[in-house]
Amino acid sequence: MTIASPTPHDWLAPSHFIMLGMIGLFGLAHSGLAALRLSAEKKIGPRPYRVLFALVSISLAIALITYFLNHRYDGVQLWQLQGQPALEPLVWTLSAVSFIFLYPSTFNLLEIAAIQQPQVHLHNAGIIRVTRHPQMVGQVIWCVAHTLWIGTTFTLATSLGLIGYHLFAVWHGDRRLKVRYGAAFEAVQAQTSVLPFWAILQGRQTLVLQEFVRPAYAGIVAFVLLFWWLHPWMMSAAANIRW
Repeated sequence: MTIASPTPHDWLAPSHFIMLGMIGLFGLAHSGLAALRLSAEKKIGPRPYRVLFALVSISLAIALITYFLNHRYDGVQLWQLQGQPALEPLVWTLSAVSFIFLYPSTFNLLEIAAIQQPQVHLHNAGIIRVTRHPQMVGQVIWCVAHTLWIGTTFTLATSLGLIGYHLFAVWHGDRRLKVRYGAAFEAVQAQTSVLPFWAILQGRQTLVLQEFVRPAYAGIVAFVLLFWWLHPWMMSAAANIRW
């Protein structure tokens, strides 16, 4: 491992702050629209709300990903581990695991696409037995993997920003579900944990492996393989956008 000698300009590269600002904008839009869901659905209906939510969130997410790919080596190179034999398979393994948490089978894809009537669900099965907030856990794993691989201050700042937002989203999501479902959510909360496997270790929850034998998880595996295949193309496409 080598440590690069930083300069003040590298540490304060504008892209660091632009990325944190973009993460803040994404969080404001994503959590803000989530907070407005009940009132928005009454005014425009569940399907138009879902389409609006998806369009805003996906557009901002694509902008985030593009900017990250184009600036991932900005700033100071804190470490360089890419030559280590075990690092690449470790990063890919962690990335694959992160997608299992980021896109759990408890999400109804037809509702997300607004083909079926979108609804809010209280889940207490599958990946929710492991953690009540799988997206937060998946994002942390993804950030660890990519920060290890790239090793720059820009990537570290991006990871800290994403993790910080997802920790806020844990509080925000629990608060919204408690307001909406009251005692029913409190019952789910008592049987689950934010920290992975903590409720299982405490005896408040049990892991049922059969719940993971579902077509949705096969779809996640296929998505990971597709993402691995498209990864070089994504970086090339992002490089064509000059910003």
